[in-house]
Amino acid sequence: MKLPPAGKTPKSRNRALEAERNRIAVVMIRLARFGARKQPYYRIVVIEKDRARNGRSIEVVGTYNPRTNPMSVELKHERIAYWRGNGAQFSPIVEKLVKLHPVPAPVAEAAAA
Repeated sequence: MKLPPAGKTPKSRNRALEAERNRIAVVMIRLARFGARKQPYYRIVVIEKDRARNGRSIEVVGTYNPRTNPMSVELKHERIAYWRGNGAQFSPIVEKLVKLHPVPAPVAEAAAA
């Protein structure tokens, strides 16, 4: 087997690296589990689809705690709208959470004045 000169990589390896650089990442808005054993607490994160569940995320856009009664959900609706506008997809559970907790209606201060 003939080895390439020092400092050079084989063409097949160059193609693999080039494909990795040029791939289009699918971005998801999904849950990342935190908390102790049997005490789940979730962050709602924007992350590439092929990353691990608790891998490096792009941004945290909310939290979800199913252990409180009623469950507590905090969402950054403007950031979620931004990422959805850029093509991010919801996981099924996050889609349900967003539908259950819609954007709060703005308070009309001008009408009160």
